[in-house]
Amino acid sequence: MRGRPRLFGHHAGAKRVREIVEACPSAGVKFLTIFAFSTENWKRTTEEVLGLMAIFSRYIEREADRMAAESVRMRFIGDRSMLNPRLKRLQTSIEQRTSTYSRLNLTVGINYGGRDEITRATRDIARAVAEGRLKPEQITDELISQHLDTADLPDPDLVIRTSGETRTSNFLPWQAAYAEYEFTETLWPDFTAEHLADIVARFARRERRFGGVLPA
Repeated sequence: MRGRPRLFGHHAGAKRVREIVEACPSAGVKFLTIFAFSTENWKRTTEEVLGLMAIFSRYIEREADRMAAESVRMRFIGDRSMLNPRLKRLQTSIEQRTSTYSRLNLTVGINYGGRDEITRATRDIARAVAEGRLKPEQITDELISQHLDTADLPDPDLVIRTSGETRTSNFLPWQAAYAEYEFTETLWPDFTAEHLADIVARFARRERRFGGVLPA
């Protein structure tokens, strides 16, 4: 997408989501989380931000029937307070419409940032302590997880970073503490079902220890 307007790449990226969603069940992927717009992305130009928000709204509208037909449950993580009313209505609508499906769980991060998420969770817990509903010694890893946007989702096993970047970019820092990472040079608009299948196959061959050691 080099040499083309940035929104051209965003449109292509949105179209790529459909192919990857369709490929997940056959690849053995039950939960898919896509990072669409970070809390830092507001620093981009007004034109690009508005264009992205329009793309998100159109995607939800166009894909709602397909999600339902393919039994895909769709959810969103991130702070919705800064999103426009139309987008928030569409998010709520598709979440409610697909809430009973489970063939694939698709989660999309819009205005999501890991530090922001942890900050919001910490504020909720601090309020509970201040109001006497919770004692400090009752705060555990599990309690913090319950206050995150992903409270009803499992922690990720695998995080794929496209586009040749080797940073995690504030994506699920708490949840991905023991996730396996794959970094690929492939741009997201070029990331195909074949790329996904290859990475999942490599992941299946990894030995995961979760901080421990493998048995002798």
